Amino acid sequence: MAHVPLLPIGAPREDIVDARTFQEHRSALTKLEDRLRAERAEVHAGWGEKYRARVHKKGKLTARERIEQLKDAGTRIFEVGTFVNHGLTFGSKELRSPGAGVVTAFTRVEGRWCMVIANDNTVASGSWWPKTPEKIERAQTMALRLRLPTIYLVDCSGLFLPEQSKAFPGATGAGHIFKMNSLLSANGVPQIAGVFGDCIAGGGYMPIISDRVYMTEQAYMVIAGAALIKGAKSQKITSLDIGGPEVHVHHSGCADVRVPDDDVLLSCIRREIQRLPSSGADFYRGGHGAIDPLFPTHELNGLLPTDHREAYDSTQVLARLCDQSLFWELMPDIGREMICGVGRVGGLYAGFIINRQGLVRDPEHPDRPRPGGTLYRDGIAKISTFSRACNSDGIPLIWLQDISGFDIGAEAERRGLLAYGSNLIYTNSTNTVPMFTVLLRKCSGAGYYAMSGMPYDPVVQLSTCISRLSVMEGRTLAIATYNTKLDDDFEIITQDPEQRAAIEQGMRAVEKRIEQDMDPYVAARQMDTDELVELGELRDYLRVLVEMSYQSPGYRRMKNPRIWTMHDLRALTGGVR
Repeated sequence: MAHVPLLPIGAPREDIVDARTFQEHRSALTKLEDRLRAERAEVHAGWGEKYRARVHKKGKLTARERIEQLKDAGTRIFEVGTFVNHGLTFGSKELRSPGAGVVTAFTRVEGRWCMVIANDNTVASGSWWPKTPEKIERAQTMALRLRLPTIYLVDCSGLFLPEQSKAFPGATGAGHIFKMNSLLSANGVPQIAGVFGDCIAGGGYMPIISDRVYMTEQAYMVIAGAALIKGAKSQKITSLDIGGPEVHVHHSGCADVRVPDDDVLLSCIRREIQRLPSSGADFYRGGHGAIDPLFPTHELNGLLPTDHREAYDSTQVLARLCDQSLFWELMPDIGREMICGVGRVGGLYAGFIINRQGLVRDPEHPDRPRPGGTLYRDGIAKISTFSRACNSDGIPLIWLQDISGFDIGAEAERRGLLAYGSNLIYTNSTNTVPMFTVLLRKCSGAGYYAMSGMPYDPVVQLSTCISRLSVMEGRTLAIATYNTKLDDDFEIITQDPEQRAAIEQGMRAVEKRIEQDMDPYVAARQMDTDELVELGELRDYLRVLVEMSYQSPGYRRMKNPRIWTMHDLRALTGGVR
């Protein structure tokens, strides 16, 4: 029972797809990922070199320079929320807010993964724009779910007042940040704040609940700055006089330590993180190190067609994500449209659920295969059971979506798909184990919900450049919209040339609009997904997410493999010889 039967999966690239097709797929994806890299670079530049120079002239570092100096040498910063507000402009001056003016990222500090939240001081002095509070709260929620030490690098001049009506009120308005501060504290999550400059109004409240608060000599924390006090009380006084380190370290007690500059403050934060308990990940690895897949991850670039109508072998995706390309598939003969099982990522166990593409066997009609990428009754029951087993065993669960939706029609309803689907939704809604979702390609309709899409609260949701998030495909929606004008073969009924042309134009317009809505940058802009990633970096993101799931022992169930529910599933479904 103790044995976890990880078995080799996958095949060399040349056995899966011919060189020409592989190159065509890779070329198509390269164009999309080149755009991703360019758009990322634009966000990282903030408002440009002029504003970077202005920060440096004050003797300060930019937000990204601070994170770079804070992290462990040789490790990567895994940003989330890069494209929030992407492409939007605000006010009569049509100002941009790259990344909503705040950087939120996972990074390793003194061997411990942390969530870092840093105001981008090259964008309107770190102001809060529409979506900025929501982005900060999303990062705080990730930290709370994984119990990650949370570091605030504060350099914030408060709300961007011309747009305050879109950031101040509402359930996710700026004030909710402070509730999240409180919830992190109540759950024992360490919070450390470094105040580097402006810290006005809401920005002044954010550090206070932190366990440690450091201030540089240029920093101040105030409910109202000097300009507002001058207007309200006719007093001429500087913000440093009102709430600088002299006030808050030595008089109010709202800060703990004053330091001379950014460099010293960042060193102090690293020292604070060093005092925390070390990661439990190595303990849960049980001596197993991280081993690269037998088949390189970068081959995913040519194995996944950019055209969502083309099929591929989903097993080959798993073979390029799991350590050594080893995997334990559970219930392989049930619900063939779904693959679920366990593999190691970075030496740590994780559960995987992925949609099988192409044609699959229909148990009710063995002579009539049906399309994969769809949820049928047995597949729903299978992944619902597996999801509950991962939750019972404390295994982080990764959902890899490429789904058209649920089966439909009279036969599907007779089989009780509504009830089975509701059971899956209930399972995913009540799971407490960390779950992570990846939108590989199409993510349509209720299938997106059922496979732990963003409304079902995965800790992090990632999207590739070829992901398509919508209720249904553009062509399908156009047919549904003009259904009364079409025959059973979806051909336009009328023979009147003008009416026919109008219907054709209308259907094209609907399809075009839906195609635009499915752009992954739209999802990222609206926070309908957390981050866009290249296929070649997907394993790196998953490795970090899984490791963070094991970093802080004691707050959730982590069963040892000898007593996994998975073994019971294997026995009950005929998997034990």
